[in-house]
Amino acid sequence: MPRKKIVLAYSGGLDTSAIVPWLLEHHDCEVIAAVGDVGQGADELNGVEEKARRSGASECHVIDLKRRFIEEFVFPTVIAGIVYEGRYLLGTSIARPILAQAQVEVARRVGATAVAHGCTGKGNDQVRFESAYAALAPDLEIIAPWRTWELGSREEIIDYCARKGVPVTASRQKIYSRDRNLWHISHEGGALEDPWNAPPDDCWMLTADPRQAPDAAEDVTVGFERGFARSLNGKAMPGEALVAELNRIAGRHGVGRIDLVENRLVGMKSRGCYETPGGAVIVEALKGLMELCLNRETRHFHESMALRYAELVYNGQWFTHLREVLWAAAQKIAEPLTGEVVVRLYKGSATAIRRRSPNSLYSESFATFGRDAVYKQSHSEGFIRLFSLPERIAALKRMQGVK
Repeated sequence: MPRKKIVLAYSGGLDTSAIVPWLLEHHDCEVIAAVGDVGQGADELNGVEEKARRSGASECHVIDLKRRFIEEFVFPTVIAGIVYEGRYLLGTSIARPILAQAQVEVARRVGATAVAHGCTGKGNDQVRFESAYAALAPDLEIIAPWRTWELGSREEIIDYCARKGVPVTASRQKIYSRDRNLWHISHEGGALEDPWNAPPDDCWMLTADPRQAPDAAEDVTVGFERGFARSLNGKAMPGEALVAELNRIAGRHGVGRIDLVENRLVGMKSRGCYETPGGAVIVEALKGLMELCLNRETRHFHESMALRYAELVYNGQWFTHLREVLWAAAQKIAEPLTGEVVVRLYKGSATAIRRRSPNSLYSESFATFGRDAVYKQSHSEGFIRLFSLPERIAALKRMQGVK
């Protein structure tokens, strides 16, 4: 009987390095590592295939997902307007469904019967990965070692790797837990676990301290087609290159930092610091274009829809019919969102200062205080009387009651 094949969502970090030998020890299996490249950078990816094999994996598949990640996952969330709890641009949440999707694709290619992940039993990511598995491959067994293994601390995992001869670079003093991709980087743990502590200077990696950022502001021009960012400073470029370049530019101005105590899906609060420099600029620019091109009712509906969409993505419900329905609505809303927006970067802020579009609903001649052909100021009296009619009726009824 052939050995069971398990495809592990592998990062090369401490946890997944330990999971490879643990799976081999506790299952009669072959472990195949699946690494999704979503722009986490050379520091994490260099040598990852050799490291996986030295840990005991029979194969390691590294899949370049950067373009798919930005075009099919990140930009749709931006167009949908989603910001979790008012501030978080969902950098980790958006990456999980594409990583799980790529892992399932590897599992199908190699004929695996199980998938595994290194998410803890306290976090949101276990829900995101396993919800994706359920939607894409409900026949595959799911193995989540953190929920069953005997290893209860970072120190125990390091000792286990040493006993198994697995190379790890982790130290016993864990400063921060980080997750990085092309869209953002998150920081948790260490001094951040006490919400009374201000983020230490060594927390941040992508952005300059706004106090030390250049004294001169810098303007960038983002061009959009139907809501998708397509050019930067007049130069057309693919989404992943545009985001990477904006990360570099906005990062040096300290743009895109947030310090958030958020509500996890599993019921507890967590404190995290997030850096999304390029994303902060794109979101601000698209908002500027929406101001210009969307009528009032559509804009307000978009804002209410965005709240629900954000919850779905944060909660790991990417591969659901409701998210697809909301995305269809967002695409329709985005049809007129073609144009250019200039965003000014200055000491941690990104502010849309210029905007233009062939689909603009703004008309200087209509907004002016001078004469125009579509609006007479005398018309407003009747409008206001009808608009305030319910309040007028209620007040008259109260006055009659007093008498």
